[in-house]
Amino acid sequence: MTEPPRPPGSGDPDDPTKPFNPYPGNEPPPQYGSPPPPPPAPQYGYGQEPGYGQQPGYGQQPGYATGPDDKIWILIAHFGGVVASVVTAGCGGWIAPLVSLLAKGSQSPAVRAEAVKALNFQLLWSVIAVVGWVTFCLFWVIVPIAMLVAVIFGLVAGVRAINNEPYNYPLTYPLIK
Repeated sequence: MTEPPRPPGSGDPDDPTKPFNPYPGNEPPPQYGSPPPPPPAPQYGYGQEPGYGQQPGYGQQPGYATGPDDKIWILIAHFGGVVASVVTAGCGGWIAPLVSLLAKGSQSPAVRAEAVKALNFQLLWSVIAVVGWVTFCLFWVIVPIAMLVAVIFGLVAGVRAINNEPYNYPLTYPLIK
């Protein structure tokens, strides 16, 4: 005699209609239900589409350079480091970023972040310049290289700051956090 058919999943372990799962331990617990829906796609209005050649994440960012005063202090940190590095022959590029950090760093997180980046970079290359001046008799090449590196990357950071783009200095070490 034949048995009447049973609905799938009725509890028989030998049920041929039961779905096969070779990894039974990877099933989500039943209390979680269905996965959450995906986040909505960004809606762009007229004139808000990302421009040609722009990378996402650059341009005007929320919380970055909130006002003209912040932008001025960020520019002082970057370009001031360049000017001080040139005036002091590579040894004093850290002065302007430190002034910017002390003057406005406690009031603006954007100024603090940019001033700390500039200060770490200029401190490292100022130390290298001082070592170069101390050993100038033996290695007369270190001072001009240290000065050129401080000037070139300081200018690049300043130009990026003008465009409200974040910039991380290469060839640096985070001495100040």
